[in-house]
Amino acid sequence: MVDATVATVTIRPQEAEHFARLAKDWWDPNGSSAMLHRVNPVRLQFIREAIDLHWGGDIAEGHPLAGRRALDVGCGAGLLAEPLARLGAEVTGIDAAAENIAVARRHAEGAGLLAADQPATGSVRYRHGELSALDAPPFDLVTCMEVLEHVADKPAFVAQLAHHLAPDGLLVISTPNRTVTSRMLLVGGAEMVGMVPRGTHRWSDFATPEELHGLLTGAGLVMGNPRGIAWSPMQRLHLSSDLSLNYIVTAQRPVR
Repeated sequence: MVDATVATVTIRPQEAEHFARLAKDWWDPNGSSAMLHRVNPVRLQFIREAIDLHWGGDIAEGHPLAGRRALDVGCGAGLLAEPLARLGAEVTGIDAAAENIAVARRHAEGAGLLAADQPATGSVRYRHGELSALDAPPFDLVTCMEVLEHVADKPAFVAQLAHHLAPDGLLVISTPNRTVTSRMLLVGGAEMVGMVPRGTHRWSDFATPEELHGLLTGAGLVMGNPRGIAWSPMQRLHLSSDLSLNYIVTAQRPVR
């Protein structure tokens, strides 16, 4: 098991630089991050269902994360962090690219969601740098969307995710699967036609559900049943039993 108390560099500088170049367009639904805008509602659907199941919440409750602390790892410019704040959480977003954090802060301030000092219910604050350098109490909810495939040391990174998770906490991870389908559609297709910026993905760095299960087990967590994020002409991006393109999954500590 990786010792998460030891500061480990998991960020590839070239990856941070790539996403930093996209920062100015992050909130443009028709810009370089258009695909993120399309997939975000699908992620949020899964997350909302997961938190209701995990904490036994009321599905009609508008602020199911009220009184809970959330950490969004690899937050970009805040596309997920802001909705988590609107669900009532005290959100901390952390990202490797300083340019992303600058854009995230400006956007959250304009939306009235930026925490002045310390996080507060329904607000978000942002931090730039390595996850291992984040000094904070454990979080009730940790989210990590499309980040695992960009880190240099996956076991160390997943150990850090677990380290920042509260004993009764919930971790939600999404990542592309390493399949022929993802190579053709996500890397070859989406990047070729400009739906995803060229150079965003390296197919060899994708993790299969079996590999992610091993990483989570090594970090002392129990993985839930993954759901696919699939695409079809009729449904567009949607939750599915088909894991071949991309998948999203929960993890938590074993029940004692």
